[in-house]
Amino acid sequence: MSDLTIGRESVGASVRSASDLYRAVWRWHFYAGLLVLPFMITLAITGGLYLFKDEIDAAIHSDLKRVDVQPGANRAAPSAMVAAALAVHPGTAVKFTDPATPGASAEITIGTEADGKLAVYVNPYTAKVLGALPDRGTVMWTIRYLHSLKYFGNYARMLIEIAAGWSILLVATGIYLWWPRRQTGGVLSVRGTPKRRVFWRDMHAVTGIFVGFFIVFLAITGMPWSGIWGGKINEWANGNNFGYPAGVRVAVPMSDEHLDHIAKTSWSLEQAQVPQSPGHAHHAQPIGLDAAVATFDRLGLHPGYAVNIPTTADGVFTGSVYPDDLTKQRVVHLDQYSGTPLIDMSYADYGPLGKSLEWGINTHLGQQFGLVNQLVLLAACVAIILLAVSAAIMWWKRRPAGSLGVPPLPADKRVFRGLIAILAIGGVLFPLVGLSLIVMLGLDWLYIRSRKLRSI
Repeated sequence: MSDLTIGRESVGASVRSASDLYRAVWRWHFYAGLLVLPFMITLAITGGLYLFKDEIDAAIHSDLKRVDVQPGANRAAPSAMVAAALAVHPGTAVKFTDPATPGASAEITIGTEADGKLAVYVNPYTAKVLGALPDRGTVMWTIRYLHSLKYFGNYARMLIEIAAGWSILLVATGIYLWWPRRQTGGVLSVRGTPKRRVFWRDMHAVTGIFVGFFIVFLAITGMPWSGIWGGKINEWANGNNFGYPAGVRVAVPMSDEHLDHIAKTSWSLEQAQVPQSPGHAHHAQPIGLDAAVATFDRLGLHPGYAVNIPTTADGVFTGSVYPDDLTKQRVVHLDQYSGTPLIDMSYADYGPLGKSLEWGINTHLGQQFGLVNQLVLLAACVAIILLAVSAAIMWWKRRPAGSLGVPPLPADKRVFRGLIAILAIGGVLFPLVGLSLIVMLGLDWLYIRSRKLRSI
């Protein structure tokens, strides 16, 4: 064998190796897209709407949520607003939500026998009842539950974790496929017209490279709400201190109730236990809602805070608020008999992990950087939908008649080993993703085997 032959053989082998790796990555990019893109479209649509939750809810439910501002007028006492709400909807008042702005109504949550929990809206100036909805019955709560798949049970919510993990894989393999290989287009420009497949290929590639960062960011910051990973990380992050950040818990009697069960709270405090009011053992008289609200005002809670009203002898008044500004997040528990703050928690008290996670969640919700945050993520949601649509059109144009159009297998199957090893690392970090990876490997093997049997 001559030197020239050896050189050509070496070049040919390297070309085949690169081609085989490209085919392997392309095949798994296809599978990731097949699994994830339907979810990504749903998440992008519902997420894009939820970015403007306050604006949309205020417009749709303006008759309940908005009131005429009365400059100089005093607000009705919280207890008077609660009494007005109970007069129209008899039951047990469990929460009072302070108006966030001068033009906003107060919200009273009432537990009723006939209709379950109701959110009753009251004019804070006149104590007039404006109307009621089922608790968390606004349009935006519906969108939020659709976004998280909460309507479909805990098993469906596990799909969020799988979709998030595979979307990261989708971006990683997509970057490899996009990487310039001496082509003149399809890197930052789109060639052809919508009638040609190359147009949709380039549209998909260029859109993907610009929106890939946002897909990964949204996937990672959405993981805290996932079925298994989010719960386990929450438990680990909170450690053995009942969920309270280090240095916040004080020596007060604690109940078995968790904060997430009685009030909307931040992710970091979902496992936090609620203290007990010690005064009930001494037959003391409760201070009442008006005094509790006055205390929360004096402590400086951000307007719009919610007050959970104790319904048991050892319960506490819990004031909690989660405004767009992370630094104003706060939860305060008051002894219902003395009004003494038992525990006072704020964002500044979270540990480094808690702060990082809460920052990610707040940005994910479009709150951290105001309107810019909303508009940037809205553009990302639109781009994700375009990414999914272009992928479907591109696949349809490439797909052979009567075939699923799975990208071809590499000639050398050994290239799969390194790729699967990398995928396995992700499977260890995200167990449900790892389980789905095993399922996909099994389905791919069955697909290959069925193709071979049909060709015999």
